[in-house]
Amino acid sequence: MTPKDTIRRIFVSDTTLRDGEQSPGCSMTAKEKMEVGRQLARLGVAVIEAGFPISSNGDFDSVKAIAEVVGNMALAGYEPPTIAGLARAKESDIRRAGEAVRAAKYPRIHTFLSTSKLHMERKLRLTPAATLAMAVDAVKLAKSLVEDVEFSLEDGGRTEWPFMLEVVAAVIEAGATTVNIPDTVGYCQPEEIFARFKHVVDNVPSARGIILSAHCHDDLGLAVANSLAAVRAGARQVECTINGIGERAGNASLEEVVMNLKTRGPYFEMETRINPEQLCATSRLVSQVTSSRVQANKAIVGANAFAHESGIHQDGMLKDKGTYEIMTPESVGWKGEGMVMGKHSGRHAFGKRLTELGFELAPEEMQRAFDKLKELADKKKEVLDDDIVAIASDIVFKEGADSWKLTHMQVTSGTDTIPTATVRMTFGSEVITDAAFGDGPVDAVMKAIERIADVDLHVHEYRLDAVTEGQDAQGIVTLTVSRESAQSTKVKGRGVSTDIVMASALAFVNALNALDRLERMQQADPRPKIVTNSP
Repeated sequence: MTPKDTIRRIFVSDTTLRDGEQSPGCSMTAKEKMEVGRQLARLGVAVIEAGFPISSNGDFDSVKAIAEVVGNMALAGYEPPTIAGLARAKESDIRRAGEAVRAAKYPRIHTFLSTSKLHMERKLRLTPAATLAMAVDAVKLAKSLVEDVEFSLEDGGRTEWPFMLEVVAAVIEAGATTVNIPDTVGYCQPEEIFARFKHVVDNVPSARGIILSAHCHDDLGLAVANSLAAVRAGARQVECTINGIGERAGNASLEEVVMNLKTRGPYFEMETRINPEQLCATSRLVSQVTSSRVQANKAIVGANAFAHESGIHQDGMLKDKGTYEIMTPESVGWKGEGMVMGKHSGRHAFGKRLTELGFELAPEEMQRAFDKLKELADKKKEVLDDDIVAIASDIVFKEGADSWKLTHMQVTSGTDTIPTATVRMTFGSEVITDAAFGDGPVDAVMKAIERIADVDLHVHEYRLDAVTEGQDAQGIVTLTVSRESAQSTKVKGRGVSTDIVMASALAFVNALNALDRLERMQQADPRPKIVTNSP
C-alpha cells in the first residue's frame, strides 16, 4: 500500500485479543479468542493484534490458529485483516511472532521498546544509543521475516522529542511500515498528543511514507480524545479495543473512535471502512467471553445509550428524532428486542438471530442451542437477545470434553436450617455422591463438589449478574478459583441458569474442569507465562 492509497483512510487496529485480555479477569480461552477474531473480521477491522506468541505455547497456538483461519477470511467487500503478533525487541520473541503469524494472508510483527528517559534508565538500564541500536536491530530482524513491521516507542507520550524523532527516523530506515507512538500510561492531554504527532510529521520526512499509529490508554479518561487528536495531526492507524477493555483503566474504545469519525464525517473527513452495524454484536460477544459487563451509560453500546427519559427530550424525539439523537440505534446494530424467542420459535428464526448476534454454530452445536432455547422457554415467558447470547456462549466456548460432570444437586436451606447440599457427579464412568454443610446454599454446594473431587480450592472472585430483567431472568455466575496450595494459578468458571445456586454449581464445576485442563497443558508446556509492560 502507498501513502496515496491510505491518505483518507484510518486503519483500525484492534488489540482486544492482546491488550484487552490483559485486563484483570478478561483472559480468554483459545475458542473464545477464535470466535472474537471471526467477529472482528466481520466488523471490518484492518488489523487484529492476536496475542503475544512468546508468552506461552498456548498463546502461540492461539495466534497461529487465528492467522490460519481469520487471517484468510475474505468477506464481501473486505480483504482479510492483517494479523499481528506482539514481540519485545528480542530475537526469540520476534522469531516466535513471525512463525505464529506467517500463515495469514497479511502477517505483521509488532515489536516494541521503551524510549522515555524514565523507562530507559529505570527499567531497561540502557543508554539512548544502546536503545536506538536495539530498536533498529529488532526491526531489521522482523523485516527479514515479514514484509509488514510495526515498531512502538513504549511510553512514547513521555519520550523526549529529539530522541523520539531520532528513533522514528531510524526504525523507518530499518524497514518499519507502521510506527506507533503510544501514550502507554494515559498521561497526555489531547493538545499534547496533537503537537507530538504533528512534530513527527513536520520533522521526519520519511514518516510521510509510512503509517503513524496512536495507542492511547484511558488512565485519565482521555484515550478516545487523544486518539482523535492524533488522527487530526496525521496518524492513520488507531489501536483500540472493544468496550475499551485493557490494562488498568483500559484502552481507547473502538466503537467510540469509529462512531466519532463516522458521525462527525465532515469534520474529520476520514473513513474507517468498519461496518458499524456489527458494533453492538461485537460488544455483546466480548462482554460475554470476558465476563465484563458494559456499563449502562457507556457511549454507543451501553443499554441506555439511546434511552430518553426526560419529558422535554421525549417531546423533542416525538417531533423529530434529530433533536436529541445524533445517530440511530440501528446504525450501530442496536435492534432492541424486536424478535422475541419462545417455545414456539422455529430453528430458522433462531439460527438467523444467532448469526445477527455474531455466532456461527456447527450443526450439532445449533441443535444443542435450540434444545436449550426450548428448555429455557419453558421457564421464562420471553427469551431475549442476552439470553440467546448466554445460551450460545455456553456451547461455543466449551473447551473440550469435561472430566467432571454435575448430574444431580439437592439443597436444603432456610432461616432455622443449616444449609446442606447433596451433589452427584461423574468422572468418566465413575459416579460419586457426597454432601456438605456450608454458610449458605452456594457454599454448601461448593464444599460438596470439593469433597467429591478431593480438591481444596480458593475462590478469588465470585460474581452474579442477571442476564435480563424480571424475576424469571437467567443468572450468570462467573468466578475465579485456584488450588489453595497454588493461588497464583487462577482459572475462570462460568455457569448460567434461572436457579442461581445451580448457576453457581455449574460455574464451580466449569472452573474445576478448566483447572484440570490447564494443569495438563502446563505439564506439556512448563514455561511460566511471560508478563511484561507493553505499548
